[in-house]
Order: sequence, then structure tokens, then C-alpha cells
Amino acid sequence: MTPTALQNKHVRLEPLRADHRAVLRPLADDPELWALTTIRGDGAFFDAWFDLMLGQHTSGRQISHVVYKQDSGEAVGHSAYLSLAPEHKRLEIGWTWYIASARGTSVNPAAKLLLLEQAFATGARRVELKTHGLNERSQNAMLKMGATREGVLRQHTRTWRGDWRDTVFFSVLDTEWPRVKNGLTARLDPAGGTR
Repeated sequence: MTPTALQNKHVRLEPLRADHRAVLRPLADDPELWALTTIRGDGAFFDAWFDLMLGQHTSGRQISHVVYKQDSGEAVGHSAYLSLAPEHKRLEIGWTWYIASARGTSVNPAAKLLLLEQAFATGARRVELKTHGLNERSQNAMLKMGATREGVLRQHTRTWRGDWRDTVFFSVLDTEWPRVKNGLTARLDPAGGTR
């Protein structure tokens, strides 16, 4: 898998570049986005977060994307492929966050449709997603998307505050992808046609 721009009629995902720092900085400056994360990216913490994302991206260990709304051209967040394991035909979609006005809209299902579509088209057999055990909004979004909740790893990761996070794992398998794709497509455009 190589960094590639992805788009449908709802969103455009651009592979992360150094000049995206100025694009993402004001979007990330919302402490609520980082309340349940392992590291912070708001305010004074943004540059360290961005440098980590860009470093992982340029090294090939991660493929980060800036998410834009197609209708307005407005940048609304970030999502990435990480934990790339081509030998096991497995990867994770994560580091997904959106500004408040984009949450609960077509943005997340449209972005997930593109990311999952590319992952399975390039040979993935399993796509993983995970979130904080307290992040009910994220868990509900994964269930609504059609991902399977696999379980909880207790005290799995330390957060930036120093407390321990229970991590909830979800996945979509290649055999489940047609069903998930149909569900996402129907959510985005009940009349048909997401392109």
C-alpha cells in the first residue's frame, strides 16, 4: 500500500505532507478531541503530535490523511492506516478525529468507506479499529459501520494523563467487507451511488 489521494462525492483524503501542519493546527485545538487519547495534539502539544504522524508517514510505518469535505473544500480532520502488517495482510485504521461540526455527518462513514475499500482492494484480509473503553461515540460509530466488536484488553495502554486505558477492539474481515460496504453506501446515499 502506498500513500494515495482518495475521494468520493462526500470527502477527499490527502496523504499527509509537511504543509498540512498549518491546515490541521487550528482543527486540533480542541481539548475534547484528546480527552481519551494516548497522546495530546491540542495547543502546545500539536507540533509533537504532528511530527509523530509525519515521521511515521514518511518512514512508511503509517499512512496519514487529512480529511476534507468535498462540498466546501473545508479540512475537517485526520485518519490513518497504522500497524501495517503486510505479511499478515492486516492493518489498522486509527488516529481518526474530526472537528465538532463534522461529527455525526457523512464525513466519517464516507472516509471509512474509502479507507476500507482501498485496504481490501490491496489485499488486506483484516482491518482493525480500536478505541478507549470510555469512548462510547467511537464504539457506536464502529458498530453502526458494521465492524465486529472483538473484546476489551484491560489496562492496555497509558493515556497522556497517566491513567490506564481499557482498549476495545473491532475488526472487519475481507469476507465481511461486501456487507459493510453495502451498509456504508446505503447510509451515504440511500438512492444509490457514492461516487
